[in-house]
Amino acid sequence: MIIYNVTINVEESIEKEWLSWMQQTHIPEVIATGKFVKALLTKVRVDEEMGGVTYSVQYGCPSQEHLEAYYAEDQERLQAAGAQFAGKCVSFRTELEVISQH
Repeated sequence: MIIYNVTINVEESIEKEWLSWMQQTHIPEVIATGKFVKALLTKVRVDEEMGGVTYSVQYGCPSQEHLEAYYAEDQERLQAAGAQFAGKCVSFRTELEVISQH
């Protein structure tokens, strides 16, 4: 399994609106692509020097092929859907390979 991790720092002024959009719209749309089998939304429990609040979304992906298909077919469109939050969020993405699960 591959974990597609997206870490996002969100300005506090839009946190509630962004969190609602993520839970009600964005994460369900990403799952609906059929490329992921689950998603875990977490809040990072640190005080950020840059301010804001940081979240992590971990999407479970069955294979690298599924993730590559997401990049090719869905990523641009789904990232663009968050344009209403432009300039108020900073994000980065990481691919993680699951070695074992206990």
